[in-house]
Amino acid sequence: MRYNDILLMAVNSLTHRRLRSWLTVLGIVIGVAAVVALVSIGQGLQQSVQSQLSGLGADIITVTLGFQRAGGGFVFGNDRAKSSSSSNLTQNDIRTIRSTSGVLYADGIISGRGDVTSGSESASLSVQGVDPAVWKYMVTTKLESGRYLSSGDSYAAVVSNGVAHDLYKRDLQLNSLISIDGRSFRVVGILEAGTGFSALGGSVIYIPAANARQLEISELTSNQFSSISVQTLPNADVQTVVDQLTKNLMLTRHVTESTQDFTVTSALSLQESISTVTSTITYFLAGIAGISLMVGGIGIANTMFMSVVERTRQIGVLKSLGATNNEVMKLFLTESAVLGLIGGILGIVLGIFLSEIITLVGGSSGMFAARNGGQGLQTVVSPEVLVLAMAFSVFIGAVSGLFPARRAAKLQPVEALRYE
Repeated sequence: MRYNDILLMAVNSLTHRRLRSWLTVLGIVIGVAAVVALVSIGQGLQQSVQSQLSGLGADIITVTLGFQRAGGGFVFGNDRAKSSSSSNLTQNDIRTIRSTSGVLYADGIISGRGDVTSGSESASLSVQGVDPAVWKYMVTTKLESGRYLSSGDSYAAVVSNGVAHDLYKRDLQLNSLISIDGRSFRVVGILEAGTGFSALGGSVIYIPAANARQLEISELTSNQFSSISVQTLPNADVQTVVDQLTKNLMLTRHVTESTQDFTVTSALSLQESISTVTSTITYFLAGIAGISLMVGGIGIANTMFMSVVERTRQIGVLKSLGATNNEVMKLFLTESAVLGLIGGILGIVLGIFLSEIITLVGGSSGMFAARNGGQGLQTVVSPEVLVLAMAFSVFIGAVSGLFPARRAAKLQPVEALRYE
């Protein structure tokens, strides 16, 4: 038999058992739709996280107090004070960093929380004291209005978009006065929403470090910092700079690998780490959806076994007319593959539809829209996923029909013609 004859017979057989065929296809449809929808959620999450982290800048390095052991367990610097020349990050560390090859800027940051009052409303917010001379060159979040902090600023503040527009009943404007722990600051800049630290940190206020030391936001002395932000030269290799910074700081802080009390982290490595996590989540979701697709394959196998039983006499007739075992096997394999193909096509359409619904409900205009920049749950349907889902559904269909097809091919013509 020619293959187009085999295909025609397979389609004709399926149309004569429409209800059973459609119920079988339904299992594949649900499986493929689940794969497409869940993988699109995972890829959307991965893309969203990457877009947010890209605002941090690939050339930004952060030095923080405390060290993460390779085997797990975070050890803070105060627990290692006896092994270090200083239990906190100091101006001496900044000098060491600035003298390291590949470093362009270094900014000592004072972080804490303060009671921020606007009018009659008050809230406890994250406050960061920065060096105005270099912070404006290192900040990766663009301005919505106003300007960055600059040298000579005193009691000036740059606020994140969430603080300006979402926190208080009346939006903060340029030159608005706010009170931080009882001291007045004038708003000189408002950051855009949805990028960099504004997106990740939520409600943050940036003020000059000299003013931050006058507040009660931290217990640091005049020579200490919560963290140090570092920007590398444009052509510098970030990982090389990280390694050199670590080596230099270990020397000046008089610590070894076993007593290290600080951590040097690059935004690039952070992106790679989170990308690994989101990829794992995507694979996990795909695995869960794949289980439903396997269940659909069992449905195809059951349908094909029933088809072999019902068409035993037909198989006998085909063999008596000269059909070979291989041709009979191709006939049943084609039927099961067609079931997988139809289920794959319909499942992809349903999966794309579900992805669009998820984006509509959880997106920027939906009920689950995030506060930071209106970024909500987004889905990404890639062509690769659609091709793989289609190929897998056809593969599942063909494999599910393999054993029934082999059983049909092995039937003896005489015994098949006698079957009632």
